[in-house]
Amino acid sequence: MVVRVGLCMLQGARHAHIRSLEHASEEGNIPIIIHELRTASQFKKYKCDVYVLPGGETTTMRRTGGSLENGGSGLLQSLFSHLRESNAPVLGTCAGAILLCNPDDGGEPLLPASIERNAYGRQVDSFQDSVNVRLFDRQFPGVFIRAPRFEQSSINCESIATHDGEIVGIMHESRVALTFHPELTDDSGFHVWLLQQAFNSSE
Repeated sequence: MVVRVGLCMLQGARHAHIRSLEHASEEGNIPIIIHELRTASQFKKYKCDVYVLPGGETTTMRRTGGSLENGGSGLLQSLFSHLRESNAPVLGTCAGAILLCNPDDGGEPLLPASIERNAYGRQVDSFQDSVNVRLFDRQFPGVFIRAPRFEQSSINCESIATHDGEIVGIMHESRVALTFHPELTDDSGFHVWLLQQAFNSSE
């Protein structure tokens, strides 16, 4: 099986995600095709198995990927509608996590948790530190850049990653949201996991 990955090309470290996905494909021995999604028409054209929502600035991402009626590309509207109707695996990092928890499109959240933007402070407050990932049962290099923060009492799904006892990664069914950037490291663990969700379901 070839796993078709839909990468939302709205903003953020998109090309770093491509590199991580390619490494994950080699590491997991899972063939992939990466479709770069920018518009609703591209979303409908490519029938993807899994999706990646990179980081960036959520205001910009909502504007450029918003509804066609408001001058956007319609990409987010199409993606959110699809995710509400299916169990397609998705990985959201940083701003992508914000969009999953707060799509702000009039529909239900795609992950049952509240999240606060730029909760750690400004760019100068960005940092790197080890994260304890229960999903893999090992440490992971966490890169936090103007990172959001889950409101800990609001999380109604599985905690899969913590930093200093605070939840920084959550999972609900086959959707994962991380407040850090795994694509900016040499560890492709989360991208391997994403590909395996589609690959294993086909067996």
